[in-house]
Amino acid sequence: MWHRVPRLEDGRVTEIITGLYMSPPELIALLGALALVVARWMPPAARPRVTIAAAAVLMSAALALAVVGIRWQMLPVLAGATLALPFAVAPLLRRRTGHPAWRARWWLAVPGTVACAVLIATGPLAAWAFPVPVFPEPSGRFAVGTRVEQWTDPLRPESFTADPQDRRTVVVQLWYPAQQHPAGARPARYLGRTEHEARTVAEALARSVGLPDFLVDGVPRAHTHAVFDAPATGGRERFPVVLFSPGSGGVRTQNTAWAEELASHGYVVAALDHPYDSAVVSLADGRTIPSRTTSTGDRDKDAELAVGWTAVRAADLRFVLDQLEHLDRGESAGPLTGRLDTTRAAVTGHSMGGAAAVQAARQDQRFDAVIDLDGYPHGPAAPSLHQPALALTQAVTPGTDPDYLPRLTEALEGNSATSYRLTVPGAAHLTFMDGPLYLPPVPSIVGSLGRTESPHVVAATTRAFLDATLRQNPGDLAGVLSAHGDLSVYPPGSSR
Repeated sequence: MWHRVPRLEDGRVTEIITGLYMSPPELIALLGALALVVARWMPPAARPRVTIAAAAVLMSAALALAVVGIRWQMLPVLAGATLALPFAVAPLLRRRTGHPAWRARWWLAVPGTVACAVLIATGPLAAWAFPVPVFPEPSGRFAVGTRVEQWTDPLRPESFTADPQDRRTVVVQLWYPAQQHPAGARPARYLGRTEHEARTVAEALARSVGLPDFLVDGVPRAHTHAVFDAPATGGRERFPVVLFSPGSGGVRTQNTAWAEELASHGYVVAALDHPYDSAVVSLADGRTIPSRTTSTGDRDKDAELAVGWTAVRAADLRFVLDQLEHLDRGESAGPLTGRLDTTRAAVTGHSMGGAAAVQAARQDQRFDAVIDLDGYPHGPAAPSLHQPALALTQAVTPGTDPDYLPRLTEALEGNSATSYRLTVPGAAHLTFMDGPLYLPPVPSIVGSLGRTESPHVVAATTRAFLDATLRQNPGDLAGVLSAHGDLSVYPPGSSR
């Protein structure tokens, strides 16, 4: 059954019909277009009234869409209605002018009706395949705030540029437990602080995978559940921190559903944009930095490059943990002074970000736990891990890199703390980020878990692991994890 989720967009309350992923004006336009096509086949007495009502409804909806912005998914609906309109209205006009009404023979009308119906049906199908994403409601007791920080490391040269004075800068988005939002609070836009930034990011992500920009024009329209710069929740509770590195070409917001869920349960999530690696990064001075990390097509060369990119990301993660310590001490302004417990820190990542998380944990014992979301562990295998680790993976298939599982197993078996690998049935590589919320539900792309179950599985398993490792919550961690897939447990030093 379809249900409606209230949304606040650009100061207006709208709704997304989640079964069709269409807004009310879009749904009204769809129904008006269908009524216009069907009117030709209705009894003569009802035909004029239905035609006039359908045309009026359709025009009103089209005007509303022109004001809020027409998505490309609605173009076939409007095209089908436009083709049907002359044939539906012409008999009415002839009758009003005293001319005998003329209607096409049924054997001529049937192909036209079918053609218009097919065009109109393409609209909801396209809206379902490429929707405005609807983010799951966080299940924790806290509301969620978010803010963006930009930090420059004065000690580390920027390795992607030739300027010796250029220093490494990272952009970080924080999600944190906040006070309950007042009525009318404006939720944060997905993918960026502004509509312009969100569209810039969406277009860069589309280009990075070879998609036309217009296919994902609904993504930057989406809003999340967090509110920018909301006051932190009251009290003196200090919250564990979870650092996150996105996949290759990914962006800091790519796991927003996961970040909001963790924040609602009392974690502070810090997700990074890695300049010159993320699809695009918008800096505070207005500069926009596109990605420079492109594959060469040579397997050995690409593996060598990935090791270097992973090392830069790992250094970014360690630097951000330094900055979070400064932020907690009040050395920079913000709502989280005195609220960050950096003595309880986890480092996480998706794909190449997962590899960076593993490397950062190897190098920095301040990280108490590590989560790798389907990431090939690029980089040196030494030193061994000394923190509890969780790896979520898709099922190994003939198309999987044959070195992936052995490398991952080596890292987990050599750990001096307990490690877990959970193979999630029905998962694909993009299951472990927000992709299932807005990409076509094709199993080879986003897995077969669906738009509801995909974020639930990732959040439930990682939160159980973080609760056990950062909060030492008693419970059957192995039992929770195994409920979601095929679990392998590696006791400390199991390779020996």
